[in-house]
Amino acid sequence: MGERRKFGDIAIDICLFTGMMTAGLYLARMLLNPILNNLVDPERDKREEARRRANLHLQRLKNSRNPVQELPGHKDDSNTPVADLVLNEYENLIALEMISPEDIQVGFQNVGGLDTIIDELKESVIYPLTMPHLYSHAGPLLTAPSGVLLYGPPGCGKTMLAKALAHESGASFINLHISTMTEKWYGDSNKIVRAVFSLARKMQPAIIFIDEIDAILGTRKSGEHEASGMVKAEFMTLWDGLTSANSSGMPAQIVVLGATNRVDEIDEAILRRMPKKFSISLPGQEQRRRILHLILQDTRKDEENFDIDYVSELTAGMSGSDIKEACRDAALAPVREYLKKVQGCRGSTEIDPTQVRGIQTSDFIQRERIY
Repeated sequence: MGERRKFGDIAIDICLFTGMMTAGLYLARMLLNPILNNLVDPERDKREEARRRANLHLQRLKNSRNPVQELPGHKDDSNTPVADLVLNEYENLIALEMISPEDIQVGFQNVGGLDTIIDELKESVIYPLTMPHLYSHAGPLLTAPSGVLLYGPPGCGKTMLAKALAHESGASFINLHISTMTEKWYGDSNKIVRAVFSLARKMQPAIIFIDEIDAILGTRKSGEHEASGMVKAEFMTLWDGLTSANSSGMPAQIVVLGATNRVDEIDEAILRRMPKKFSISLPGQEQRRRILHLILQDTRKDEENFDIDYVSELTAGMSGSDIKEACRDAALAPVREYLKKVQGCRGSTEIDPTQVRGIQTSDFIQRERIY
């Protein structure tokens, strides 16, 4: 009897020990798995967050993008509904750089003094993207160019024009940043480049915008790092693939749009792939007048003491960005003047905004500085 009891106690101890070990094992896995996963794959959390945010972003694009108009007699099966898209981990990262056309609050009406360039962009880029059937008589000859370059001094509206182009065309806008292209892991940058073009194909019509393109696709040099050269070669190879016909018999509706103020530092092979080049130079007097009108259209003006033609002469040699800053400083002058009059007032209830005078021409000449 004693031996049976002893055997039963041992069995119970074994069962309890086994249960405790099993529970401990599961608990250890629950606690250590995140740590071990991060040690093995330190980018795991980043990719999961990118996947989650990309899915939310694509869901927003679902109802906002314009459908591509197909040519009569052709069916293009390369355009999958946004809701049905399946993206890999690298495409998820690029999807975070994508902007819906409806989220871009800049249109051609907000760009002053570039009417000729805007008309050319409409004919060569927007219409082929939005109305491909209009050019069907010429086959692939009149499709949108695979590359467009905007170049000129800083602050002349290149980036604004690029955003307006995406807004007006209704195309998916991939705003590609330099940091996205330069991954720390060897070979990942090439995978990201491939993801840029594969995602653009899924979301076409699409515009891939690279600001300061000379920093990414600059002239190749003998002492250049191997990884940088591989990225450029990969980019150009995939870029060339845009001109190959899809199932509809037409090239992909994807445009690579670059902006730079150092066109001489861009690789010649890149320039060859951008047949449409537009010089965005410093605005002339009539262009400056248009820019001033756009900037000051919602600003209170002292009509008797404000001469927009004279101000447009004063701002000669300035870029659009400089003119905007000059207008900002000039608009601050009436506020500064009013505050000096009520310097003793501390409560906001004693401040009357209607007593602030309108902007005058003299406000553009201050502190021995001519705007």
